[in-house]
Amino acid sequence: MTGTLLLGTRNPGKVAELRALLKGLDVELASLSELADPPPDPPEDAPSYAENAAFKALAYARATGLPTIADDSGLEVDALGGAPGVRSRRFFGEDASPDRRNRMLLGLLDGVTDRTARFVAVIALAQPDGRVETFHGEVRGEIAESPRGEDGFGYDPVFIIAGDGRTMAEVPREEKNAISHRGLAAAKLRAALAGA
Repeated sequence: MTGTLLLGTRNPGKVAELRALLKGLDVELASLSELADPPPDPPEDAPSYAENAAFKALAYARATGLPTIADDSGLEVDALGGAPGVRSRRFFGEDASPDRRNRMLLGLLDGVTDRTARFVAVIALAQPDGRVETFHGEVRGEIAESPRGEDGFGYDPVFIIAGDGRTMAEVPREEKNAISHRGLAAAKLRAALAGA
């Protein structure tokens, strides 16, 4: 694939991560914030990551005429029945900061011994003509007793990678891009874009 590919997110952390994950492809990456007249954000109220990602990517692709990628991701905690899940960013309130979300999650798990969890990401690639492909990535781990690490965003400081011992926020960015849920999904996207 050549030309311009729109990154369908306003989250600067995601934009930076996606730029790093897709570096080297023969495509120009543009973010919503770089557009002269960016389209409004579509709602994220579907019951699955794949549906949310596809809906966002398709809405932006149709509004701009550009092939667009968008993702939806979340943290699923076994002791909480898979919550916060597809509502991870909004689970503790629409305007809750990442620090507040992490504190509230740790509060819910106070005294809980089963802290197993997984990060899930789905990246959708949508064409303005309506074609959509999705790419899935997942990382297993557990929830820490307290936040650790300075890198990353969202729930990264409280998610310990299975078999590693570090939180996602303690892993250097380049390494994280190779092992994270978004990194795994992006590797599949890269392969599809390279073959297009």
